[in-house]
Amino acid sequence: LTVLNAGRRYLKAEDLSGKVFVTSGLGGMSGAQAKAAVIAGCVGIIAEVDEAALLKRHKQGWLMEISNNLDHCITRLRDARKNKIALSLGYHGNVVDLWERLVYELDTTGELLVDLGSDQTSCHNPFSGGYYPVQLGFEEAKQLLSTNPGKFRTLVQESLKRQVAAINRLADKGMFFWDYGNAFLLEAQRAGADVEKRGANKTEFRYPSYVQHIMG
Repeated sequence: LTVLNAGRRYLKAEDLSGKVFVTSGLGGMSGAQAKAAVIAGCVGIIAEVDEAALLKRHKQGWLMEISNNLDHCITRLRDARKNKIALSLGYHGNVVDLWERLVYELDTTGELLVDLGSDQTSCHNPFSGGYYPVQLGFEEAKQLLSTNPGKFRTLVQESLKRQVAAINRLADKGMFFWDYGNAFLLEAQRAGADVEKRGANKTEFRYPSYVQHIMG
């Protein structure tokens, strides 16, 4: 319902075939995102750092494909988008790398390859394993979390700023991003990312929340 209503509201589209939805998280509540993309008929690219979560969703049949190669992900995205094939592709890697690759594609080809975007990392708990920084691999980040939580926190905040910078570039070109109620925008703001709404008070964000704007 969230993906369908985001398409209706932001893309003015009842049919999401050929549209691309990029997000992250395939763990607990976020695990349904891959299935949602296919039900809605769009191309869903979902990043997840934990291979166990990816394999679980694939085994369940909720996730159609898995890849740890961004070149392959972009090729599959372009093919499914062009041919209007419903696809759920799990990218085994950090979502920041995925967002920045989409910016690179925009800069080098002029193509905006994503229509809808969100995030379902556990950003209500970003410094205890709910969000993993792009600067480190999954296992390396887990080790740093246990040995130097202060450094881990700094890297998470740097990563959030990079993620928002990439999202902002794509949103400026027409992608529609929303907050999934996971405190992503709040933690990004605390990290110093550019998420405040222009001309509004500091409690308002430039991107909407799915609760009020989409489900409501």
